[in-house]
Amino acid sequence: MTAVLLASARALRDPVRTVVMMIVMDFVCIEDLRVDTVIGAYAWERELHQPLVLGLRLGYDNRVVDELSVAIDYASVAQVLREHVAARTDQLLETLAESCCTLLSERFHPRSIELRIDKPMAAAAIGCARVGICVQRDYA
Repeated sequence: MTAVLLASARALRDPVRTVVMMIVMDFVCIEDLRVDTVIGAYAWERELHQPLVLGLRLGYDNRVVDELSVAIDYASVAQVLREHVAARTDQLLETLAESCCTLLSERFHPRSIELRIDKPMAAAAIGCARVGICVQRDYA
């Protein structure tokens, strides 16, 4: 996302006083990351591992990055999320999502996080294609 803000119409006539602010947002995207974990509020859900499907976008400015060591490495993001989600035993997707956002923010320092977590077994149980949550966090 790129936004340009010009101070005023008068500033357009005076290039010395023109104020331009550019906000650049690029994204590392991961879709359909499958992780098995124990999650759910019902007793039967606490007795089994079930799949979750995650999708996320981590916003950052990649114009200054051309080295993997200082970029957001999507392979590392996927591995960190797999390990984190698999080790949790939350009752609610909301709690899990919040913990994922905190982890991603602290580890990778994105400007924003958009995270979706789908629960396929719950969707099948109620007869729909998808059920889950979406959260967005902005840090800039």
